[in-house]
Amino acid sequence: MQVTETLNSGLKREIKVTVPAGDMEAKLLTRLNDAKTKVRINGFRPGKVPLQHLRKVYGKSFMAEVVNDILSNQTRHIIADRGEKAAMQPEVTMTEDEKEAEKILAGGADFEFQLVYEVIPSIEIRDFSDIKVTRPVFDVPEQEIEDQVKRVAESARSYEPKDGKAAEGDRVTIDYVGKIDGVAFDGGAGNDQPLVLGSKEFIPGFEDQLVGSKAGDEKQITVTFPDNYSAPHLAGKEATFDVTVKEVSKPGPLEINDETAKSLGLESLDRLREIVRGQIENQFGSMTRQKVKRQLLDQLDSAYQFEAPSKLVEAEFTNIWSQVNRDLETAGRSFADEDTTEDEARAEYTRLAERRVRLGLVLAEIGEKASVTVSDEEVQRALFETVRRFPANQQQEAFDFYRNNPNAITSIRAPLFEEKVIDHLLAQISVTDKKVSKEELMADDEAETEAKPAKKAAPKKAKKVDEAASEEAATEAPKKKASAKKKAADTE
Repeated sequence: MQVTETLNSGLKREIKVTVPAGDMEAKLLTRLNDAKTKVRINGFRPGKVPLQHLRKVYGKSFMAEVVNDILSNQTRHIIADRGEKAAMQPEVTMTEDEKEAEKILAGGADFEFQLVYEVIPSIEIRDFSDIKVTRPVFDVPEQEIEDQVKRVAESARSYEPKDGKAAEGDRVTIDYVGKIDGVAFDGGAGNDQPLVLGSKEFIPGFEDQLVGSKAGDEKQITVTFPDNYSAPHLAGKEATFDVTVKEVSKPGPLEINDETAKSLGLESLDRLREIVRGQIENQFGSMTRQKVKRQLLDQLDSAYQFEAPSKLVEAEFTNIWSQVNRDLETAGRSFADEDTTEDEARAEYTRLAERRVRLGLVLAEIGEKASVTVSDEEVQRALFETVRRFPANQQQEAFDFYRNNPNAITSIRAPLFEEKVIDHLLAQISVTDKKVSKEELMADDEAETEAKPAKKAAPKKAKKVDEAASEEAATEAPKKKASAKKKAADTE
């Protein structure tokens, strides 16, 4: 086999591979001799089929297998023997001339093909001693724990129907349809929605206009979405809601004791407090982790500037760009609404794609040198956690998809590997803890590490400043609150 480099420019490589006809013939004879003892042909005893007859019957198909074997198995050996790592699967080209292809399959011509690929650049990992990060730490006060316990107890509070007008603290069950300029908007409708008046769960002003309503009332409520509303295309706009009050209920006494905890499926109030504390600490711990990780990645990005393989960048950009356009479509916005142009957005997300690819290669190199691995058991646990997020009737289908799709499993393994490399780095660098307020910890840093697609619309609820975690999907109607028992179970 002869390997000739025809292009070496930056990360791009092109090589021509020639497998002499004699070598192809030898590989074919090996296959024919192996098949001689296995095939059954009428008129011949097992193992007695003449080689020439076998060649006449199976020669071309066996030679095609030889060609496929060279392309699928020998290609990576050829690149490895050159001391290179291909960034993506090499592009393979070979003759398209039918007569030439027939000669190769007949064993009468050399087999020639070209490989076009990009190499992963050589990355020299430096000492980490000059990397310093500040870890923001928020000590959760006892009052925060008690406030959350009270909110959980509120969700367990019983209500009973009452005659007469709804007062603050009462629960109303409503159907509603929201409209802007007389046109209903996606996600602005709901049926049998429970709402405790005074909970500030809905848009400011919405609940106030339901105080004094009775079961059977039909009301039109007018509100204005806050200027900083999470769905930009609704922010600052006036909307009307046609509301039907289906039931008014008064609350039972609010009790925070062991019996309340038991109604939530827990053994005691102390256990409820323990779960709530763990949940809140995990929530703020995740925020701390993200801020530390962001600082670390920013410094790695500054320290490792090199040309990234263009094909990897293109693939990453495609993923980002698809998400950006999906979010814009969901939110009903354009690039102009985001104070940018499509060309400017493309340039921004191309830079982001390049950064992500570079950091991915750096972290992969660090992990390889540190012998960081992800076990099959860890992948399995993460797979189960992923599948659990699907509706119950889709979980088996999702599980089968991941188990039977190597790329899908890679999408689970890769983040686990990255987090383990981050842990390895945090053990090597200088980390200084800094006490911060909750507001400082929750402040949203504008970072280049994340794509900034249009925010998703969330027309039904005003987002609370002290609520962490994910925003609800834009076009979903308001979901009913989970039962108190389920909420408590989910915190464990």
